[in-house]
Amino acid sequence: MSSLPVNFSHVAVSNHKDELLTLTQSPLPQIASNQVLIKVAAAGVNGPDLAQRQGIYPPPPNASPILGLEVSGEVCAVGDEVVQWQVGDRICALVQGGGYAQYVSAHQDHCLPLPESISLVQGAALPETLFTVWGNLFQRAKLSSSDTLLIHGASGGLGNCAIQLAKAFDATVIVTSGSKEKCQHCLSLGADHTFEYSSPTLFNDIYEVTGQHGVSVVFDMAAGDFVNLNLKLLKHEGRMVTVALQRGITAQVDVFRLMSKRITWTGSTLRPQPDEMKANIAADLKQFVLPLLNQGLCLPHIHRTFDLSEVEKAHQLMLSKAHVGKIVLTVD
Repeated sequence: MSSLPVNFSHVAVSNHKDELLTLTQSPLPQIASNQVLIKVAAAGVNGPDLAQRQGIYPPPPNASPILGLEVSGEVCAVGDEVVQWQVGDRICALVQGGGYAQYVSAHQDHCLPLPESISLVQGAALPETLFTVWGNLFQRAKLSSSDTLLIHGASGGLGNCAIQLAKAFDATVIVTSGSKEKCQHCLSLGADHTFEYSSPTLFNDIYEVTGQHGVSVVFDMAAGDFVNLNLKLLKHEGRMVTVALQRGITAQVDVFRLMSKRITWTGSTLRPQPDEMKANIAADLKQFVLPLLNQGLCLPHIHRTFDLSEVEKAHQLMLSKAHVGKIVLTVD
C-alpha cells in the first residue's frame, strides 16, 4: 500500500441538526497500540447516525464525533500490540465513530475478516447489525430453535439481519412492517408470517398464527405503545429485548402482566458498551456467523448506495423510511 496521507476527507461534524452535511479535511487519525487503521471503502448508514445528528444520541467519551459506526475496507496500519491483522487485510469493522471518512481507526478485536465472496458494500452493512442482533437476540434473549420470535420494524437493516439469523438457527419468525411490499420482502428473507403493524387486528392476527400460544421472544425496535402489545403476546417466561424506539421513548406498562408471566425485558444500545463486551460478540460472530456468510447466507440486502459526498441524500432517504434493508456510503 502507498504511503499514508497527512490529511483525510470526512463528513464534517455539526452541532446544528438542520445544517446540511458536507465534507471537510482533518489530520489523519492516530492509532493506539491495540488498533488498526482502515482505508475505508464503504460505510453503513444507521439510525444512531441520524440520532446523533439530531442531538439525541451523543457520542460516548473519547469516541470520534464524526458520524459512522460500521465500515469495510483494507488495513493500512497496525498498532504495536496487533497480532491478528496485517497491512492489506480485507476487513469490516465496528467503530466508535468516524466511519463517514476515507480513514478510520478500529479496535483490533472489533474487526471481522471479509472474504472475497462478500463485496465491500455488503461488508460495510454487516458490523453494526450483526453485533446488535447477536448481542441482544442470541446472547441476551438466548434465542434457540424452539422459540417463536416476533420482530417489529423488520424491513430495515436490523430487522433483515434478525430474520435471517433467526431462521439460520431454526426459530419460527413472525414480523411486522409498514406496508405489503415490505412484508413481502421479509417473507423473501425467510420470515414465516408477516403483518402490517397498522392493522387494527394485529394482536389477534399474531396470536392466531401462534395457535393462541403467543411468542417466546420479542426483538423490539418499536417501544412506545407496542410495549404492552408485546407483553400481551409473550408467553410465560418470555423474553423481550428493546433496541430502538421507533414508536416513542416512553410507555405505560402493565407491570402486573410482566410480573405474572415472569417476563424478562431488557434493552441495549451498542456504541457506549465496553470494548470487552464487543470483543466477546465478535468472537461469537467469527465462530457461529462467519461460516454462514461464507456460504452466502445471511448477507445484507442493500437498498441503495451513495457516494460519501452524497451523505445528505442518504440521510434523507433513511428519514423517509422508504428504504428496505441497508443504505451504504461508498468512499473513493
